[in-house]
Amino acid sequence: MDISKPVMLSSEEKIQLDQFVRDYNIKLSPTRQPQQNLGKDDFLKILITQLSYQDPTSPMEDKEFIAQMAQFSTLEQMTAMAKDFSMLTAMLMGNEASTALGKNVELVEGERTIQGMVQAVSRGDVPQVLVNGNFYKWDQVTKVFADEKENLNL
Repeated sequence: MDISKPVMLSSEEKIQLDQFVRDYNIKLSPTRQPQQNLGKDDFLKILITQLSYQDPTSPMEDKEFIAQMAQFSTLEQMTAMAKDFSMLTAMLMGNEASTALGKNVELVEGERTIQGMVQAVSRGDVPQVLVNGNFYKWDQVTKVFADEKENLNL
C-alpha cells in the first residue's frame, strides 16, 4: 500500500463510517446531551487540534494565532465575570433576606399567598426565609412590612 497517496472512501463507505462513529459515541456516553454553547475547554481543544493538524508547509499565520488567543482570553475573562456576578447576586440576596429577619412578610407559593414573621434566614446561592415553620425561597417574598404593627390578615 502506497502511504503517500490519500485514501479515498466511496460514498457508501463514508455513510457506513459515519454510522459506526455515531453508534460508538452513543455507546460511550448514552446520556450525553449536545451543548449549544462552547466553553473555554472546547475552545482550547479546537485550537490544539488546529495546531496539531496544520499543514507544516503553510502554518497558521501569527495574526490568526494571536487573534484566537485573544478570543480565548476574552472568553476566560467573561466566564470569570459571570461567576463573580452570580456570587455577588447571591450575596446581595442573602443580605436583603437578612434585613427581613423579625419582620412580617407576604410571599407567594403557587397560587397561595402566605403571611407571617421571618423567624430565620439561611444564606447561600438560594437564600431562604423561615415563615410559619416552613422555609421559602427569598424570591417568593413579595412584600416586607416595616414593623409588626402593620395590619396583616393572618
